[in-house]
Amino acid sequence: MRSLQKQACDITAGIIAHNWKPAMNHKAEAHFVPLNIAVLTVSDTRSLETDTSGQLFVDRLQAAGHQLAARVLLKDDLYKIRAQVATWIAEDQVQVVLITGGTGFTGRDSTPEAVSCLLDKQVDGFGELFRQISVPDIGTSTIQSRALAGLANGTLVCCLPGSTNACRTAWDGILGEQLDNRHRPCNFVPHLKSVAACESRG
Repeated sequence: MRSLQKQACDITAGIIAHNWKPAMNHKAEAHFVPLNIAVLTVSDTRSLETDTSGQLFVDRLQAAGHQLAARVLLKDDLYKIRAQVATWIAEDQVQVVLITGGTGFTGRDSTPEAVSCLLDKQVDGFGELFRQISVPDIGTSTIQSRALAGLANGTLVCCLPGSTNACRTAWDGILGEQLDNRHRPCNFVPHLKSVAACESRG
């Protein structure tokens, strides 16, 4: 009798069935909106020729249909990093800033400190998700990444590790979808500043 009563009172299955919804389309039928994206590499040792992480971002964003607004390589200097990012945030044409490097725990790693004070709102889930999807590749070492992102003046700023594999993980696992206006149920494009179409200088 007890087992019958328990079975009769157990409504979990019914609740799950009632609340379950079929998976939604990841991309809505909409016209793709290309974004203007700036790439900053923070490194004491790399040059543009050896900057495989920055180049990966350039290759990925262009392959996705976005535009490279600017590309800069700076040494690990908190104030130079902050000045460059602040300049891009203030520019009308830059909608996204991707930064690779300087997110670890060495004495020279200062990208989060340089950037965080510039942000109007921090995207807490970005760092959380990045570390989560990095576990299959690097295990518990993912806790040593201080990856972060935030919005400032309609500009999305993302700070990633200097590892090329980390940048690949970030783009393929997060950025590719979140920078695509067709991605559902939501993406970051509606939160970004509008950019007027470039006019001919002729």
